[in-house]
Amino acid sequence: MSFFLEVTDMDFGDTPVENIFINDYMPMADGTYVKVYLLGYKYAKDNDENLCVNNESISRHLNIALYDVLRAWDFWEQKGIIVKHKKEDTDEYDYKVEFLNLKQLYIKNNYVLKTQANATKNSSPVYTCTTEDLVESNKIPSINEMFSSIDYIVRRQLVPNEKRKILEWLYNYNMSPGVIVKAFFYSIEQKGKRNINYVEGIVRNWYDMGITNLDMLEKHSKTQDERFYSYVRIMKSLGFGGRTPSEAEKKVIDKWFDDWKFTMEVILKACENTKKTANPSVNYIDGILSKWKEKGIATVEEIAEKDKPQTPAYQKSNSAGSPRGSKVKTRFHTSEQRTAKYTPEELEAIARKRRG
Repeated sequence: MSFFLEVTDMDFGDTPVENIFINDYMPMADGTYVKVYLLGYKYAKDNDENLCVNNESISRHLNIALYDVLRAWDFWEQKGIIVKHKKEDTDEYDYKVEFLNLKQLYIKNNYVLKTQANATKNSSPVYTCTTEDLVESNKIPSINEMFSSIDYIVRRQLVPNEKRKILEWLYNYNMSPGVIVKAFFYSIEQKGKRNINYVEGIVRNWYDMGITNLDMLEKHSKTQDERFYSYVRIMKSLGFGGRTPSEAEKKVIDKWFDDWKFTMEVILKACENTKKTANPSVNYIDGILSKWKEKGIATVEEIAEKDKPQTPAYQKSNSAGSPRGSKVKTRFHTSEQRTAKYTPEELEAIARKRRG
């Protein structure tokens, strides 16, 4: 599947929209909010002083309620991509909207103010959901569908306090409704945890990893599934097919793949060495792989070449000090045998005398 633009004979003008808005901000917003943003952005690009535009005209143009227009500007202001400049001695809803440059904003947040961004991430949420917000959110189809899906997963109706908390996650963690639903499913169906605070921990963890929409979550889940399969194969090769690795063991295994860049074939080859020990473990394999890393081993073929068994030092010293095949003399060999001074006839006579 591909996309391309038709070449036209007439030009009616274009309104270029930054990809950052389409990729990062549009998925988290209700469709009505996106409409308001794009129409206002078009007016800002036109920069026509003779054009009289206000929230009422936007409401009529989009055929939506004025309240939805005002809520849209509040939403985008909370996301930090617009600034409302209110006029003096006028209605509080009569203001100018400044659209911030998203490229410059991205650079500012990720490079220039990285330290401040980290501090903000660790601080408490800035948005608190009110009862009015909760009532209005039920009018948004995507939010209403999210609550219905969560009700089905938890097998009961969410109470208002729980709904308010979930709405705060949407705004404070920049999450899409679909990701919130997945967090509840993961917590209850896979972890067996029904505590809403546990679900928030999952959402916060995904937010810290930059996961805010379903596409990002799908990519992350695919990576996790592949790594989980690796855990299973390694534990099975160690004789622990009935259990999953502990968190400490996972960190060690992750180091083999992520830091030391070993392949699964090399790791499984190291696991074959568990036959030499009565207590196989992840730490035992870690010691083997650590030595292979020091020797520069990266493939299975290099193991036989670079990890040859060494001859013990005591064997080297013995072989070097005596000719091959030579016998070491003992006191038995150096001492004179008592029978050496008798002739065969004398020995026979002595034997007969002892028998008689």
